[in-house]
Amino acid sequence: MPESKKLEGPSFLKRANTDKLREVFLKYASYQKNDEHFMTSEDFVRKFLGLFTDVAFNDESVRLLAGIADTSKDGLISFSEFQAFEGLLCTPDALYKTAFQLFDRQGNGTVSYADFADVVQKTELHSKIPFSLDSPFIKRYFGEKKQRLINYAEFTQLLHDFHEEYAMEAFRSKDPAGSGYISPLDFQDIMVKVKRHLLTADVKDNLVAVTEGHKVSFPYFMAFTSLLNNMELIKRIYLHATQGNRTEPVTKDELLFAAQTMSQITPLEIDILFQLTGALQQSGWWRRKKVQASSRIVYSDLSIIAPEHYTKHITTRLAEIKAVESPADRSAFIQILESTYRFTLGSLAGAVGATVVYPIDLVKTRMQNQRTGSFIGEVAYRNSWDCFKKVIRHEGVLGLYRGLLPQLMGVAPEKAIKLTVNDLVRDKFTDKQGVIPRWAEVLAGACAGGSQVVFTNPLEIVKIRLQVAGEIAGGGKVRALSVVRELGLFGLYKGARACLLRDVPFSAIYFPTYAHTKALFADEDGYNHPLTLLAAGAIAGVPAASLVTPADVIKTRLQVVARSGQTTYTGVWDATKKIMAEEGPRAFWKGTAARVFRSSPQFGVTLVTYELLQRLFYVDFGGSHPTGSEVHKPKPIDTASNVRINPDHIGGYRAAVPLLNGIESKFGLFLPRFGFSQQTPASGASKSSS
Repeated sequence: MPESKKLEGPSFLKRANTDKLREVFLKYASYQKNDEHFMTSEDFVRKFLGLFTDVAFNDESVRLLAGIADTSKDGLISFSEFQAFEGLLCTPDALYKTAFQLFDRQGNGTVSYADFADVVQKTELHSKIPFSLDSPFIKRYFGEKKQRLINYAEFTQLLHDFHEEYAMEAFRSKDPAGSGYISPLDFQDIMVKVKRHLLTADVKDNLVAVTEGHKVSFPYFMAFTSLLNNMELIKRIYLHATQGNRTEPVTKDELLFAAQTMSQITPLEIDILFQLTGALQQSGWWRRKKVQASSRIVYSDLSIIAPEHYTKHITTRLAEIKAVESPADRSAFIQILESTYRFTLGSLAGAVGATVVYPIDLVKTRMQNQRTGSFIGEVAYRNSWDCFKKVIRHEGVLGLYRGLLPQLMGVAPEKAIKLTVNDLVRDKFTDKQGVIPRWAEVLAGACAGGSQVVFTNPLEIVKIRLQVAGEIAGGGKVRALSVVRELGLFGLYKGARACLLRDVPFSAIYFPTYAHTKALFADEDGYNHPLTLLAAGAIAGVPAASLVTPADVIKTRLQVVARSGQTTYTGVWDATKKIMAEEGPRAFWKGTAARVFRSSPQFGVTLVTYELLQRLFYVDFGGSHPTGSEVHKPKPIDTASNVRINPDHIGGYRAAVPLLNGIESKFGLFLPRFGFSQQTPASGASKSSS
């Protein structure tokens, strides 16, 4: 596939530019031979990838990892090898290919028994529970004399079967009498040593609790490990049962019914799933309100049980800050900082959204202010399109942006306070599993709509008067400051009741609709692409904007200065009666199309900008993040070194650390971390290549 057409997303990465990649390579290549630069094992693993950075690091583990890129197996990595590995990291099966190159010790495209045994014997697991490399399992793959070579396709199956066999051998070692049972503590020991790559912290802490003190049978043991292996499939079954709803509780019978077409999932695995969920719900901090333990599950239960997958969503962040180490460290000051952070991003997002749709807003305002049934006579504009053309004809293109400056000044507090308050209230009513009741979603939206009026009513009345000022040919130039002086403090809040009548129901409708639409558009892992965020925001704006148009018409009439011969209004009820009497019920829906065409894309652009800014400028305050907006952070393979994202990891190398971590987490190939090094990088290279 041509480079220009490569997909950049959860599964594919775009190749790096050759010149930029060479620049990065030369930055880390410390070894020179025959006027050619090379990376040593330590250059590649410790300096470039940022792994095994402790003084007491394990030499052999570093050389093993470097050997993945060193296809010539001479102990040095040339630029061509460095670039070739970057290309491999961009392939959809990069995880398996990287693991294959770890075992392909000779670089000939096959794995021999000696290669396989050499790597396995160096893993932490083998040192704790040795695997019999003379077992019938090994002979089935490598032949009776262990001389058969395994190609890449066969190797992928070998890796899968190997760890299943490892688990069975570990069970046999704990059950020497062959009773078919092991103790709960032996079960915990096997899972922690052999299957630790499948265990989340919460599952690991409840391994004994889930057995309820009973002995663990071999079928139960196999079903338990199979369940953890198949959690992604379980998620699909759940979504099938709920038709994509991630917050709908599902009973055991409902999940069994949805799983009956999936032969990989057995009733015993479903039983264990609900037992495990019940144990987790009763473990203290993770307890769902008003739902009995293990009786029902929601999608977030599965997310907490499912092992982390480090390669699903690789993202580039311009900033990543961890404000607190854990949610327990959230102080009042941190919560204020979090609100300030959201307010700032909301201001920027609101300004972008308002600028994009401002011409539509101006047309909407003029259409709503157009009177019929008064002494003025014929209407100025036949429809929104006619209004748009006449503004350009008589006032120029810049006429479409009359009043933009006060709008941008006002949109900062308007959208920012709305987004911040909605997030804040949702946080208060969201439980530990990320579930929020429907009524709380509506309440959060209503609070957001009500809070913005205090800040935005003054600026909106100024904006409206500037927008309609161009309707009178030859009229004097109207400035924002003169409007403020004319209105005074209390005059700036004229129409505030109508503004509340519009904004409270708008936000109460909009934000819950957006949240659920976004969830429907999310992929099976709950992740939203920017285009799905934009679509969700735009779709949610249609019912919200259209249904509150009558309140918006009343607000506009109250805030605009009535010219000679036009009807004046004293309040919301007075305006309602007069508009109905003079113009009929259809007048309340004037500008509906323009309002929808403005609000729908505006909020779509605003929300997608808001959530993308939170991805790019990621700050972990220990609180929640927008559902579907957060991505799985690549967790460093060398956790002790607290590795941060390296800006030199360009192209495929953005996935290097997550993929190497994935080799451990998916296949259980944990390499020893520590062991005292007595070599310098240069001498290590010389020794390896000699």
